[in-house]
Amino acid sequence: MKKILAKAYIWLLLVILYAPILFIFVCSFTEAKSMGNWTGFSTALYRNLFTGSIQNSSGLLSALENTLLIALAASLIATFLGTIAAIGIYHMTGKKKQTMTFLNNIPMINPDIITGVSLFLLFVFLGISQGYLTVILAHVTFCTPYVVLNVIPKLRQMNPNIYEAALDLGATPWQALRKVMVPVLRPGMISGFILSFTMSLDDFAVTFFTRGTIGLDTLSTYIYTDARKGGLTPELRPLMSLIFILILIVLLVINMRQSKQQAK
Repeated sequence: MKKILAKAYIWLLLVILYAPILFIFVCSFTEAKSMGNWTGFSTALYRNLFTGSIQNSSGLLSALENTLLIALAASLIATFLGTIAAIGIYHMTGKKKQTMTFLNNIPMINPDIITGVSLFLLFVFLGISQGYLTVILAHVTFCTPYVVLNVIPKLRQMNPNIYEAALDLGATPWQALRKVMVPVLRPGMISGFILSFTMSLDDFAVTFFTRGTIGLDTLSTYIYTDARKGGLTPELRPLMSLIFILILIVLLVINMRQSKQQAK
């Protein structure tokens, strides 16, 4: 009975998590403007999405482009900074290490709205014009701790003697970092990059407060504005479905590669 209840509980959680996504995916194959109305199977929304035959298509495509560019830039910077920070924290000892670990965890627990408002006030105080730069800096701020969290476990698994051996054999610290440590830390760096990328794609509160008034829109702010006008653009349904499928494929490929490496 315990096994049955445990499996039922897990399946219930999976249904709660994935049923909304499945609902959006199903509704992306109908031309109905409102979700929940089925007017027959159709791929018209996908055709409109790829051909640009969308009402206010320039706004949606611009928001998608901004979202991908900001997420890519923020994730790359956060991966670099997070990896360096993780190495530094790992080699600390005592209270310094505990303090830095605690400080690294605060941005992940801190509500997004507090992070967004505080960064907005900071940029205003420093006189930095809000736009692409401030949004990327804000996304780097909350993405970097996630990279640190993914890289530190790989540092714990690594044999510390291989880095010292590389130095003894004549490698410079930079060469030892690039040729010895980075290959070992690469799985954690990739996981941190993917997590940062998805967190950046998903963010609304921080972006809303740091984008300024220049008309910069990401998908989250575009959907918010679109919803306030009285409804969502139907082509958002196939777009969300494609993004989910793409991320799912990337995760499956990474997990399969890691499983093969562990098997070897």
